[in-house]
Amino acid sequence: MKRFALAASVLSVLSISAASAYAADLAARPYTKAPPMMMAAYDWSGFYVGVNGGYGSSSNCWNVDNIAGTPVVPGAPEGCSRANGGTAGGQIGYRWQAGALVAGLEAQGNWADLSGSNLSLAFGPGVTNQSKIDAFGLFTGQFGYAWNNALLYVKSGIAVTDDNYKGITTGLGTAFDAGKETRAGFAAGVGLEYGFTPNWSLAVEYDHFFMFENGVSFTAVGGGALSRIEDIHQDVDLVTARINYRFGGPVVARY
Repeated sequence: MKRFALAASVLSVLSISAASAYAADLAARPYTKAPPMMMAAYDWSGFYVGVNGGYGSSSNCWNVDNIAGTPVVPGAPEGCSRANGGTAGGQIGYRWQAGALVAGLEAQGNWADLSGSNLSLAFGPGVTNQSKIDAFGLFTGQFGYAWNNALLYVKSGIAVTDDNYKGITTGLGTAFDAGKETRAGFAAGVGLEYGFTPNWSLAVEYDHFFMFENGVSFTAVGGGALSRIEDIHQDVDLVTARINYRFGGPVVARY
């Protein structure tokens, strides 16, 4: 009986010592947090193609400085008009992403029907000058900042417009002379794009074209002889909705 009581006392002391040692070991260990959850990061990098459509408005101010080969000095102002209408086209580009910063290059080509007219201040109310943009192209660079699948960007580069002009007899609607040109200028714009799937995105964009002033030669309808030379100053404002498909992999994980 004495031996049993002694053994029980020894076991009790050993168990208390072991519990104390385990508690001390836990207290000595550093506290570690659970690993953070991963969140999906939208990837804007890669090639993309898309379509766009919207509304444009062009300002065209005419100034005649030559009539039938005879210089007009100083040039005579003929007034300005707004050429308004719709546009539709497509774009292709490539983007690079580093963290939240996104850069890219894009080419865009659009059909357009921006037309307008004004009565000539130089030739009188019997002459109407008509301006029309049939098409335009953009070659631009982009720079933006991404909040996951939302991207705010600015763009700038070269704008090219295809322009057609006519002199029309007011009231009759008969063209008596015409001129055409392909004009190059500078474009600047801003856009907001939202990725609604890993590869598809929607955007709204505003662009302004600085097309400056250019001399346009008009020839008589039917005869081909020079009728006049007009210095025409042009600016274009454009608002479009866009949808893009990006070629690339799925979203990537980040902490």
